[in-house]
Amino acid sequence: MANWCVRAVRQSYSVVTSPLLMRSSPRLLCTATQQKNGPRSEEEAEKPDQNTAEKAALEEKSQLETQLKDMTEKYKRALADTENLRTRSQKMIEDAKLYGIHSFCKDLLEVADILEKATESVPKEEVTNQNPHLKNLYDGLVMTEVQIQKVFNKHGLVRLNPEGQKFDPYEHEALFHAPVEGKGSGTVAVVTKVGYKLHGRTLRPALVGVAK
Repeated sequence: MANWCVRAVRQSYSVVTSPLLMRSSPRLLCTATQQKNGPRSEEEAEKPDQNTAEKAALEEKSQLETQLKDMTEKYKRALADTENLRTRSQKMIEDAKLYGIHSFCKDLLEVADILEKATESVPKEEVTNQNPHLKNLYDGLVMTEVQIQKVFNKHGLVRLNPEGQKFDPYEHEALFHAPVEGKGSGTVAVVTKVGYKLHGRTLRPALVGVAK
């Protein structure tokens, strides 16, 4: 009888400590806990996924806004650079039209100077009807000088004869300073060679003597 009782106790202990029973026990406990607390709703189960998707969408939106801002700034800079280039090109074209004849005009000034010297060198008392050849030559020189000045003015080339004016270093070149009676200090007293301006820009300064 005692032996039978010992075997019965051992069999009961083996059943309790069985691996199958031990493995199934946590599941039974979890199931019990779920039954106690109640099952999770579908909204609660999907909530973490929705939060992750929203974060990803916000990050993508922020990146796109940053890219859009950068592209807008680059577009504005490119547009400003293009406008500046267009303005500079237009200014260069206009300057080329105005001052493209710079060298040609400067060469013609020597011709005008020779004509002026020729008319000034003729004694006025000799220019009479008693000397028709000299008179005709003188009149032709004067007419030529007048005509060339008209052509100069037509193309924006203006003659500068600053005698009696205030000395301007941008338009005049002083050859000497000397006291001159009746002339104020800093006034152009003598003009040895007239100057010229092309469309407001000094092409050749007038060579002058300044009173001091």
